[in-house]
Amino acid sequence: MRFARFTVAALLLTVFMLPVSAQDNVPLSGETLTVYSGRTEGLIAPILEQFTAETGVQVEVRYGNTAEMAAVILEEGDNSPADVYIAQDAGALGALALEGRLQALPSDVLERVPAEFRSDDGLWVGLSGRARVLVYNTESLTEANLPASILDLANPEWAGRVGWAPTNASLQSHVTALRLLLGEDATRAWLEAMVANGTVTYENNGSVVQAVIDGEVEVGLVNHYYLYGFLADNPDVPAANYFFPGGDPGALINVAGAGVVGTTDQPGLAQRLILYLLGHSAQEYFSAETSEYPLVEGIAPSVELKPLAEIEVPEIDLSDLSDLQATLELMSETGALP
Repeated sequence: MRFARFTVAALLLTVFMLPVSAQDNVPLSGETLTVYSGRTEGLIAPILEQFTAETGVQVEVRYGNTAEMAAVILEEGDNSPADVYIAQDAGALGALALEGRLQALPSDVLERVPAEFRSDDGLWVGLSGRARVLVYNTESLTEANLPASILDLANPEWAGRVGWAPTNASLQSHVTALRLLLGEDATRAWLEAMVANGTVTYENNGSVVQAVIDGEVEVGLVNHYYLYGFLADNPDVPAANYFFPGGDPGALINVAGAGVVGTTDQPGLAQRLILYLLGHSAQEYFSAETSEYPLVEGIAPSVELKPLAEIEVPEIDLSDLSDLQATLELMSETGALP
């Protein structure tokens, strides 16, 4: 019996000392991971269930919005039961990294993704890309009619013609980016001008796109992939995405991503889950289900997207999108947040 126990213990020790890539085919039935997810259950649950089916690892998930789940991890501190945190934007991952709540990822995880879509410190990695765009009604506008900059949307000629979703985490991260790129004063002035200009508030990005299609507003600030859900139902909807040119602050590319929570007692297994989410099967799933940009080489988008390399993006480190609280305060003070 002693020999049997020793053999099992030695086997488990060997598994967790292997590099993450070497663990791919080692079954781990009976193990459990706890995931805090800022991505919705409808999206992430199927791929986590597939991970369980292929590895035998059970996954217990706590769902909430991205900022909420990050705040819970910070509040729990050293007592957090979370092993992996999945976020819908880089800002929340950056906030946890800044507070020392994420563990460094190994190179065979990080190197799956281009450097601009992962933490410079190796503390988190992007899982899929999401471009900020201006969706517009093609029956009333052409690209020639659209502004050269996101800042122009605050001009009088766009009064009452623009929609946005200020409670959405993606817009809040975008405002954080504006604070970094333009400064606090210029961002405050733009938000105040947008509010004074009668920018129409919607509950979420999908509602913004629907309003553009219906002609309630002519343009809306959203993530690129929301339009594709409508196009899947009706390829003739009168709407298209516009990418602000010339490295404008409006052309931000953010990521949904993941990191290993610092309090985990099973980092190898947590890394294995993230590696799985960067595998071909999961990347193809994200692409097919959300029309987001795959970040792993060799995976093609499921719809015809403007190539990432052709989008003229502003120079910004996504890890710096971490100061969400100051953004929320600014948006509240200017009346952008209801």
